[in-house]
Amino acid sequence: MAMLLRKVWESVSHRSSSCSSSSTNSANQSSYTESTASLGDFDRIPIDVMLQIVKLVGPKDAARLSVVCRSWRSIVSDNRLWIFFLQNYHDLWDSVFFSETHLRSGYPIQTYAGDITNELSFMRIYGQREQVPGCVIIDGGSGYCKFGWSKYACPSGRSATFLEFGNIESPMYSRLRHFFATIYSRMQVRPSAQPIVVSLPICHYDDTECAKASRRQLKEAMYSALFDMNAPAVCAINQATLALYAARRTSGIAVNIGFQVTSVVPILNGKVMRKVGVEVIGVGALKVTGFLREQMQQNNINFESLYTVRTLKEKLCYVAADYEAELAKYTQASLEVQGEGWFTLSKERFKTGEVLFQPCIAGVRAMGLHQAVALCMDHCHAAELTADDSWYKTVVLSGGTACLPGLAERLEKELHGLLPESICNGTRVIPPPYGADTAWFGAKLISNVSYFTSLDMQTGSRFLEHLSWTMVCDKETI
Repeated sequence: MAMLLRKVWESVSHRSSSCSSSSTNSANQSSYTESTASLGDFDRIPIDVMLQIVKLVGPKDAARLSVVCRSWRSIVSDNRLWIFFLQNYHDLWDSVFFSETHLRSGYPIQTYAGDITNELSFMRIYGQREQVPGCVIIDGGSGYCKFGWSKYACPSGRSATFLEFGNIESPMYSRLRHFFATIYSRMQVRPSAQPIVVSLPICHYDDTECAKASRRQLKEAMYSALFDMNAPAVCAINQATLALYAARRTSGIAVNIGFQVTSVVPILNGKVMRKVGVEVIGVGALKVTGFLREQMQQNNINFESLYTVRTLKEKLCYVAADYEAELAKYTQASLEVQGEGWFTLSKERFKTGEVLFQPCIAGVRAMGLHQAVALCMDHCHAAELTADDSWYKTVVLSGGTACLPGLAERLEKELHGLLPESICNGTRVIPPPYGADTAWFGAKLISNVSYFTSLDMQTGSRFLEHLSWTMVCDKETI
């Protein structure tokens, strides 16, 4: 193999020198043209073996081979080679493939027809992704904020949003300015250095003029705060859509179990279908954690902080497939919490998650999670937005509490019990693809897509013009 690689580079240097000499000696032009059509000793090697050889030289040197001759260009432009490089030098291949085939096309999102791998040049995509400058990503939920650099494998930091948000009585602009300044300070990044991708909470749920005005006011305050801090460009996308992207979907129902409420959001081709209806349940992570705290207090289990309760919820609690059957089982388990010792829970383990399906046991008068999702699916079916009604049959969960084991399976089971077969047939519930950081990873997919090279970092005058389905602004348009 080493000898073959040496011959590769001998061929590179020979063809390169031939190319330079041909530019000064027209008499040898015809002979050079003949030589560029041949690989010499490599002509006898099968193409699949050649691809294996070129894989060993790496992406940069493989790209250099494309300038030697037409034969080399044909080999190193093979999509199989660059898919290999994308798999090994970038994120997971399924993330790259989804981003490049679904998120580059703009709104309404259109996928490529036919054989996608033959229609796209992954050699070009690889080169464009290498030039993507990277962005600051801020996923600011109602409870906890995740922030980090788009080139990193995961968020670099987390903080409680309400601790960073400034005085709640101050104007929205001032609170947002304080919030973003705090995050930039924690990341040790100058606001003017990189563009920013920020998630928007699903708020003001309905489609009334008043709700539209409230959403518009929030966006304008956010853009003003960031551009006044000299951010070169801003891309803002709602959290539900980002969670769907993280699951490699552009259509479906996003269920976000937030800090105080749970939202059930129908999304078609990246657009929130507010006219169909966004369902909201008055039960969120805070209520679920609070119910576990009440149970522990009733059973004389002493603890010092809500952090301990939250840790026990995340490590020991789960959702029962059959609540009544689970009551008769032995479910005791123990966990050591650093600084507080050992804790033992029994029926509290599955009663905590049951609040999502039976809010009444926590004293909340609201529909259960399964009922809200079923209602949303029924509305989607009745709306007949597309000829194919399978778009709403993918349900993606997001939020820290959505990571409770057994939740996705229980929800899927309950949906099949509530809905007629014509609606629920083919329904699939997907657990949070990246846990509590699901929306952050959805933003990462967008910020690393190859078309981010369209950003002009010198003037900040353009930002992802092709991604017209996002709420995109720059300093000249706000």
